[in-house]
Amino acid sequence: MLEIEALHTIDTEYSADSIEWCSHPSYNNYFVCGTYQLEGNNAQSTSPPCRRKGRIYLYKFDKDALVVNELHRLETAAILDMKWLPEFALVHQPILAAANALGQIEIFQVIETNLKKISSLELNPTYHNLLALSIDWDTRMSLQDNHTKHLLASDSRGDISLIRFTYRGDLQKICTWSAHNFEAWICAFDKWNENHVYTGGDDTFLHIYDMRTQSRVLLNKSHMAGVTCLLSHPNTEHLLLTGSYDEHLRAFDTRAMKQPLSEINLKGGIWRLKCDPLNRNLILTACMYHNFSIAQMADPRSPIVVGEFNEHKSICYGADWCLNARPDDKHLFMATFI
Repeated sequence: MLEIEALHTIDTEYSADSIEWCSHPSYNNYFVCGTYQLEGNNAQSTSPPCRRKGRIYLYKFDKDALVVNELHRLETAAILDMKWLPEFALVHQPILAAANALGQIEIFQVIETNLKKISSLELNPTYHNLLALSIDWDTRMSLQDNHTKHLLASDSRGDISLIRFTYRGDLQKICTWSAHNFEAWICAFDKWNENHVYTGGDDTFLHIYDMRTQSRVLLNKSHMAGVTCLLSHPNTEHLLLTGSYDEHLRAFDTRAMKQPLSEINLKGGIWRLKCDPLNRNLILTACMYHNFSIAQMADPRSPIVVGEFNEHKSICYGADWCLNARPDDKHLFMATFI
């Protein structure tokens, strides 16, 4: 089993549900934490909470001194998901996309040591109380090709939206389609097939859509509860990992999706899946009411749990690996928040 040691503990005040380490090579010691807090009515009120507020923290990790410093904090609506733009040729300062509880996709840029909002898009202004739940960048399309890049977003109505982002920071919705009967918790591009995207919902279904027609080409019913996270493996073609409220991590061969290659019970609903930065076949998982676990996926047919971190006392939502890593490093670092 791997040994996991806590180096720092930080109080974010609000519940932390999204952690993303910056992939920009000049900023891979930076990471962000997104938070979520319900600001409710008084105890006698039967009305729903009147506001979902949040905050984004920008941190810098000194791997040599093992020190974490807060660089900036930004008051926002509640944050449900964040992703750094995986493109650096035309954008010299890191770009961050965030999904919030106002049904918006917001774009931020790191300017010196601050986060500055540069654009925002409301997914569907028609619907009140719409939450943007997840986002994903298309890693196959390069900004250098036509100065645009695509984002995928899911929302609390079960819809999926395809969005165009330009290197100037503009956002434009291309199309929206209904994918699930309840919350579409997660969406992801296939990192190997430019025409396919995956969606998972509270209706327990995993879907594959063809982006050329926005039509569903597969419905998978392997999950016993809502599908909450998806990972199209960046290093292994045809490998898709899924997490669910049913507490099982599943591996699928995307060429034969009727049954999973394997499934392993991690003892908690799985909210995040992250590949380790050195391609050691380690998957970091945030398992909500249980802990943070690390699964070894050297053989997708036989995953095993090789590490657990049990020091958190609340719901485990956000987790990511430090991307400032070298092949000869003896230690890997990660950030986990609750």
